[in-house]
Amino acid sequence: MFSTLFTGLKIVLTPSTFLLITAGTILGVIFGAMPGVSASMAVALALPFAYAMNPVIAIAFLVAVYCASITGGGITAILFRIPGTPSSAPTTFDGYPMAQRGEAGKALGFSLVASAVGGLIAAFAMALISPQLSAVALKFGPSELFAVSFLGLSVLSCLDSGNIVKTLISGLLGLLLACVGMDPMLGIARFTWGNSTLLSGIEMIPVMIGLFAVTEVLKQTVKQKKIDGAEESESNGKMKTVLPSFAELWETKIPMLRASILGTVVGILPGAGATIASFLSYAIEKKVSKHPEKLGTGVPDGIVVSEAANNAATGGSMVPLLSLGIPGGNAAAIMMTALVIKGVQIGPMLIKTQPEYLASVFGSMLLTNIVMVIVAMGVAKVFAKILAVPYSVLGPVIVMLAAIGAYALNNNTGDVVLMAGAGIIGYMFVKLGYNSAALVLGLVLGQMCESNFRRAYTLTNGSLVHIFTKPITAVIMTACVIMLLYPFVKPFITKKKEA
Repeated sequence: MFSTLFTGLKIVLTPSTFLLITAGTILGVIFGAMPGVSASMAVALALPFAYAMNPVIAIAFLVAVYCASITGGGITAILFRIPGTPSSAPTTFDGYPMAQRGEAGKALGFSLVASAVGGLIAAFAMALISPQLSAVALKFGPSELFAVSFLGLSVLSCLDSGNIVKTLISGLLGLLLACVGMDPMLGIARFTWGNSTLLSGIEMIPVMIGLFAVTEVLKQTVKQKKIDGAEESESNGKMKTVLPSFAELWETKIPMLRASILGTVVGILPGAGATIASFLSYAIEKKVSKHPEKLGTGVPDGIVVSEAANNAATGGSMVPLLSLGIPGGNAAAIMMTALVIKGVQIGPMLIKTQPEYLASVFGSMLLTNIVMVIVAMGVAKVFAKILAVPYSVLGPVIVMLAAIGAYALNNNTGDVVLMAGAGIIGYMFVKLGYNSAALVLGLVLGQMCESNFRRAYTLTNGSLVHIFTKPITAVIMTACVIMLLYPFVKPFITKKKEA
């Protein structure tokens, strides 16, 4: 590990490499903060710049873009309730309420520090136990991955303890939307009603932009002329990102550490990724927190667990990529393409034959997670100036940017229509007391859940007993059942204790 550390630092601390990593970090933060630009799209956009670079430097540059884009998504999630990347959606639950209270700077500070801590823990995990973690990941087949995705769905029971029934209905609607498109096993069109746009399924990013950004514009439009929380920015149009004190960080140390470890583990699992890591981490925090009722009202714990988890997942996804040649997500798959083009022999022999590449990734992740705190503070200051703009101007601009973000995904006007429809549905959800986050969760996890269950069903020749009796699957599914049933059983337990 120490040899990898020293080699990595030696590579990234050369002037030219340092400048390129800094440039990659700036690009990543800006791409991440732009609505509709996912981490995978950010890496894809940065890929042409890497072709002319030395392979070792190119890898460091792309890793910087990858890691920083996840952090950048939290900026607009906090300031405008627009998740820059899908993995930043849980950040809106507590980040935006803090911004509404005039604590945007404080919320951004917690977000940046948690992102850095999560990324650093994942980087050290990657360097220290990469081969061992990869071996564990190989034990996760379709049934185990189904159990992990179902564990994420079991979170529905704790997203809104005040109205569990409506939350579950919202989640089921999300699962229904996940079924739209081509059948993952048979290739048959489902619920498309002859519309070719729907053949590829309901795109997650336009729906999220609509449910969060467009819905918020509709809410703000009927309320007032300036965005909630603008008071903090009205003084000369400035807002300062306030890094949390040591005492404040110490209060969130356990959630931050727990989310970082969970994010690293989830990132290692093929196909899971940062979005599932952040949702799952937030859900677990809801269950184990000493004050679960405060989560969702604007507390640092909610921001910390989301940002630490999604950044840790970026490092985790590099473990199976480098050790086994198995990408942990879409962005990791694009990274693998770039590495192969550059002549990297991805797989078990990488550590022995080309250790400098592993060292480059490790060093780049360390440096990026430190530099991006400074970069993101500057980017956040620019975005925060927008808060002082009258909402009669800001509202249409947000909608315009949201439309551009939705269109840019596939160059398809159908995605813009989808975004608008999602915005109207989101506004109706707010008025009727349903949960938009639960719908998003169902949509995000639905396809993964269905495809892995059907693969497991096929591999066991239709035996449900064989699927659910596998050791790892059985443990995870038991935890799922407990999480789903506990909110319904809790009132009876409370009554018995009082009696």
